[in-house]
Amino acid sequence: MTESQGRITLWGIEVFLAAADEGSISVAARRLGTSPSTISQQISALELSFGVVLLDRDVRPIVMTPAGALFHRHAQVIINAAFEARAQLSSPTLAGLRTLRLGIIEDFDSDVTPVFLMTLAKSFPDCRFVLETGPSHRLLGKLEARAVDMVVTADMERSSEQQTWCETHELMQEPFVLVAPKGHFPSKGARLLDLQNLPMIQYATRHVMGRLLARHMVAQKLNFEARFELDNYQAILAMVAEGVGWTILTPLALQCAAQFMPAVDVLPLPFASFNRRISLSARKAFLRVIPQETAFLLRDLLQRQVVNPWCSQYHWLENQLSILPPKVLVR
Repeated sequence: MTESQGRITLWGIEVFLAAADEGSISVAARRLGTSPSTISQQISALELSFGVVLLDRDVRPIVMTPAGALFHRHAQVIINAAFEARAQLSSPTLAGLRTLRLGIIEDFDSDVTPVFLMTLAKSFPDCRFVLETGPSHRLLGKLEARAVDMVVTADMERSSEQQTWCETHELMQEPFVLVAPKGHFPSKGARLLDLQNLPMIQYATRHVMGRLLARHMVAQKLNFEARFELDNYQAILAMVAEGVGWTILTPLALQCAAQFMPAVDVLPLPFASFNRRISLSARKAFLRVIPQETAFLLRDLLQRQVVNPWCSQYHWLENQLSILPPKVLVR
């Protein structure tokens, strides 16, 4: 390799992987916390080093060339080895960590995530925190690709491959509840027959929570008219508040649209109850005790920010909405 060809760096390889996986320069830049111009420069430098084009940037989304696809396999091995070395050489506690990349479900956005980050920042002033939010399945994909260090997600079906490398710390269980226009159903609770009077506004089945709800309805042999299927809590609660229909969501989901709560009733389900679990996951043994330390912080925060307020207002939730005791599940 001549001097003019430049050097191959870990940063350049990480940039290439992000751009190839995301199919977008701008999305890769957001993922890595840098600028699109930096991404483009690093890819160009890497291509110059190899003397081949790795990514076709003239199409949208950008795609790997045959040479890029070949290099992608080697690049992932190189980055994996670098991350393993970092884990072995770094401090085994959160107090000694310099950067922590977190993925957190959008359900935490309104109340939990800001307080969680402020708590971490005060407790560990030397650590830099990088946050990414999104649906559970996408965050677990980021964890598998090593784009984040830890993720907080809801119930997920793990593949057999994921089960070999993922450790999970359960945090909280929360029930699904009936949400109806204010005063539309009896205050003591709705009956199955009452639900026929309004259409159901269903959370999108392309997401994990929507599929979990749909499976439960099938198991209960229930078939309600779902005229609307949305994936936005704000839109769903706005429609319920206007009397368009009723829905089934969880307390965390309702907190994301708190401005509509005065115009709705939260009631027990008029059929068999069910819940979902919120967990923290990380690559097994990669961060040593850091996932466990973070899980302890989150349990305390969820108790104060979610469980206590909801159970105080809705006493019937006390046996359903709760913090789960520490227990690591090595998948």
